[in-house]
Amino acid sequence: MNKSLKQLSLDHTLFAWSNQKVLNPIHIKKAKGVYLYDDQGKRYIDFSSQLMNVNIGHGRQEITEAVRNQMTSLSYVCPPFTTDSRGLLGEKLASITPDHINKTFFTLSGAESNENAIILARLYSGKHKIITHYRSYHGATMGAISAGGDPRKNYIDNQQAPNFIHFENPYYYRCPWYSSSFEECGDRSIKNLENTLLYEGPNNIAAILLEGESGTSGCIKYPPFYLKKVNKLCKKYDVLLIIDEVMSGFCRTGKWFGYEHHDIEPDIISMAKGITSGYIPLGGIMVSDKISDSVADRFLPLGLTYNSHAVACAAALAVLNIYENERLNSNAERMGFYTDACMKKLIDKHPSIGDWRNTGMLGCLELVKNRDTKEPMAPFNASPSEMSIMNKVVGELRALGMFTYTRWNYIFVAPPLIANEEEIDEGMDIISKALLIADEYCY
Repeated sequence: MNKSLKQLSLDHTLFAWSNQKVLNPIHIKKAKGVYLYDDQGKRYIDFSSQLMNVNIGHGRQEITEAVRNQMTSLSYVCPPFTTDSRGLLGEKLASITPDHINKTFFTLSGAESNENAIILARLYSGKHKIITHYRSYHGATMGAISAGGDPRKNYIDNQQAPNFIHFENPYYYRCPWYSSSFEECGDRSIKNLENTLLYEGPNNIAAILLEGESGTSGCIKYPPFYLKKVNKLCKKYDVLLIIDEVMSGFCRTGKWFGYEHHDIEPDIISMAKGITSGYIPLGGIMVSDKISDSVADRFLPLGLTYNSHAVACAAALAVLNIYENERLNSNAERMGFYTDACMKKLIDKHPSIGDWRNTGMLGCLELVKNRDTKEPMAPFNASPSEMSIMNKVVGELRALGMFTYTRWNYIFVAPPLIANEEEIDEGMDIISKALLIADEYCY
């Protein structure tokens, strides 16, 4: 008997961040709008836009047509050539970023974007250290995973790249300084950052690398002034500011980029995911004029075979048109407020909800056993034996017809930006039913 296609995937491919022997993946046959359909015809609502990247929803034929049209005339030329889609996409990106940012170096992923941002920051500044948050993720290439504070890097600890320094997030729900207010937690994080700068030597620090809005670390909210104060420190100590918009970019938070909520001017913006909504791999770094001017008459040591890929750029242009034509920024903001209102009802109903953090349509539930002690349903960097409760909750979500990104005691809520109130209600109902399992473990 022939093996199923699902089994062929298990037998002949490796799965990311997984124990290969215990996998039971869903075999997806098609996807449309906010829904996925498996090989048995079961429908799943996609409540995290896969990995917070399918912002325009699944099955948009406008992207298929854009890719087809591009491939009819040209599929690939190497990076020294120019193409229509490369030039038009570069121009479009310059139009949605600050006036001092006008050039993009295209990559294939968020990790590559951050990797190249780090190289360019070091090249420009002549300095070598990069400072990032402990609770952050910037990709899985060697430099990017070393830059992030995510504990997945600990599996390759002896292979990590040097000269990455970390400091504490302004994580008010679990503030490391036991602050009495959101603002106080932010102030103490800024003080921690400035101390770190001084300890490490500003003359050694090339850049501070932060997410525009926190993502897989738990959507940790910035106090309103926080990034402005980071930006001020960068100017004070002559340090570049790299903003990672891989997850929070392209309308996900209700604006083109997450940093726009904070009135700052980054030196480098890294991006991927939403630029093509996952339809074709593409990423990029946008750089300030002072950085691009600095390499105008010198060798630029950055290069990728698929840099500025014509088909990927064509797909991105079509995706950006959808964002604008369907005003998905506005819908993300509106549905984000609606989701917040729905979540208030769930918080009243379910004692297992410890905290809810959300910006636009980038949100996260944090589950606890007790709201007073904040004992988590699964601890930070939980071992498999500590995941028993959450595994039951996640299993119930799947059984009830939902896919969403989950991690430790986090359940992420980040549906495609096309979602409407009825679809939000459907997802919230599934989450509420699954939370009944978690509620049983509350005390």
